[in-house]
Amino acid sequence: MGTRYFALILGVVYTLIGLLGFVPSFLSAPPAGDPTVTLDTLYGYLLGLFPVNILHTLVHLAVGIWGILAYRSFDAARTYARVVAVVFAVLTIMGLIPGLQTTFGLIPLHSNDVWLHALTALTAGYFGSVAPRPAVTGRV
Repeated sequence: MGTRYFALILGVVYTLIGLLGFVPSFLSAPPAGDPTVTLDTLYGYLLGLFPVNILHTLVHLAVGIWGILAYRSFDAARTYARVVAVVFAVLTIMGLIPGLQTTFGLIPLHSNDVWLHALTALTAGYFGSVAPRPAVTGRV
């Protein structure tokens, strides 16, 4: 799979995750003992697995739409993958630090989000740095 298709697939997945975050029936109540968030609009566990709220959902939508748009060219897709790798690596680290797990009460980054963000960062890092540029075909 090439970098452009990575951007497209990740974009579609994160757009769908973002859209599902707006549907209350896909959210379950956070368990007792979860870190407290001050922005509790649409706060819950998406599909019972990933803590989200309205701001987190909007970020998912932005990342998803950007990925779909980045599919248009290799350079845009590579830039997308590199930025996603760095940002999601930072989010992974923040999710592991108790004082930053909720981004100062705005976005929940704890629980299974840590592993989702880590997997996203590693995959994006590969496509942003290691994956080869596609060969140019056609006439000279």
